[in-house]
This record gives sequence, structure tokens and C-alpha cells, in this order.
Amino acid sequence: MRQANRFTERITADGSSAYPVEPGRYRLVVSLACPWAHRSVIVRRLLGLEDVISLGVVDPIRDERGWRFTLDPRGRDPVTGLEFLSEAYLATDPDFDGRFTVPAVIDTTTGKVATNDYPQLTLDLSTQWRRHHRAGAPELYPERLRAEIDEVNAGVFRDVNQGVYRCGFARSQEAYEEAFDALFARLDALSERLRERRYLVGDSITEADIRLFTTLVRFDAVYHGHFKCNRHKLTELPVLWAYARDLFQTPGFGDTVDFDHIKRHYYRTHPGINPNGLVPAGPDLSGWHTEHGREALGGSAFGEGTAP
Repeated sequence: MRQANRFTERITADGSSAYPVEPGRYRLVVSLACPWAHRSVIVRRLLGLEDVISLGVVDPIRDERGWRFTLDPRGRDPVTGLEFLSEAYLATDPDFDGRFTVPAVIDTTTGKVATNDYPQLTLDLSTQWRRHHRAGAPELYPERLRAEIDEVNAGVFRDVNQGVYRCGFARSQEAYEEAFDALFARLDALSERLRERRYLVGDSITEADIRLFTTLVRFDAVYHGHFKCNRHKLTELPVLWAYARDLFQTPGFGDTVDFDHIKRHYYRTHPGINPNGLVPAGPDLSGWHTEHGREALGGSAFGEGTAP
């Protein structure tokens, strides 16, 4: 059961919330290991919001106090001064007793968490921050396709994004096999959907592709072995493997992936699954740069927009 997001206030363009859109005011804090946070990193880059919303990156290894800023000089985030993300959570709600999750958007004027609502966060980057998008930014959540995108996302979230975790943290054989079967049934259905179309919805990249990609790119490195999602590797699913390579080689996707952070986080912070904390040397990552042949299906990565 995934913890509910505690801070669900939205950052809005019309000032209808406590947090108005304001360039330079907010800091997006992420772990490069986390697929939920990775979505926001991709969207921020595709839309050209790097100079509008700053980015803080935590150490991929958490201790008992949660995510740490040990990658920064003197172990503090240079913008907020935080040593631990938990400090911002507790400044916002002193009674908070859940997990301190990423992504989190910090209001730098108060040091408090504006939102940690990761599903809504990326949608708002596309819609509420539109006035600050770069010239040529793609339409990642076009109004005419939103119903279809939402429908695809719902199935992908339940069976794939969340499904790999349901496999990995299952507490019974029955629960594991139920999640395993749903995961691969969904991957098979996605393979059929993508057999004759380059992207999940429409003729260009949308929010749906981003949400699927962040799980696929971690699949062979982590989920196949660590979470026992081992009916097939991604590299053994021809359509999805070509689709994932197509996205990986698209600006904004592969250049936001950090396999070192991904592997160290998963294999060293789940002692119940991997008690010795050994980080595997593989898999071979060179295949991500091989030809995928998906251009033949038509479509254009950024539609009428341009690459970041």
C-alpha cells in the first residue's frame, strides 16, 4: 500500500492556491533513483523549466532519517540549507510521522513543502507553468487527448509502476503471483498497443510515455531480479525494448537517467530483500544506444515542438 501524499496543495497560475506560479521561488527535490521523482525531472527538462524551478538532488542512499543532501558541499542543500528532506516536512507539519518522499517541491521563501503530490506535479508543470515554457516546448498533456492519457496512465500505474513494487514487497506467494500476473499481462497489452504505433497516445510523446518509461528503464537493472519480476527481461520483449530505446535516445530521457544511483539505492536500502547489500555489476547498458527502428512507425517525438 503506497503512502498517500501528505502535501497536495497545487502551484497555480491564477493564484487560486496558497502557492502561485513564481519563477525562482520553488525548488524541486528529487532522487535520481526514484521513478516517481524521475518523471518530474524529465518533464522539467522537456518543457525548459530549468531556469524557472531549481533542482536539488539527494543521496541515493537513505539512512534512518530519510533522504540526505550529502552530495552537496558540507552536506547541505545550497539553496534551502537543508541537511535532510525531513526538515522541510516537519517544518510544514510538525506532527508528520510518515515517510519523507520525493519528489517534493520546497517553497524557498518559507522552507516548507509546497507539494509532494507526484501525479499532479507533472501535470501542473505542463499546464500551470505554461507561460514559462521554453519556445518549442512539446504538448505533454494536450487537452484533446487527456481522457485517453488518463485512462492509459491508470492501468500503467496500477499494474506496472506500482505493480513492480507489489511484486517486490509481497508478503505472501499468492499476493506476489497476483501482482506478477497483472504486471506481465499489462506489459503484453502495452506491447500490442505499441506494435503499430510509436507512442502510447497520439503521434508524439505525452505524459503517458514518461510515466511508463521511468519503470521500463529500471526494469532489467532492478525490478527483474531484485523485485522478482522475472518472466522476461525488458530486453526479451522486442516491442517494449525498442520503444524504451527510442525514448532513451530522445533528449530529456536518457540524459536524465543515472543507473549508478538507481542500482545503489534499490540494492542497498532494502535489507529485507537484499540483506547483504551487494550491488550487481550488470546488466550491460550498451544496448540502450543501439538502433531501435521505431521511426518507421511515423510520428515525431515533440510533435510541432522541438528538442530541449
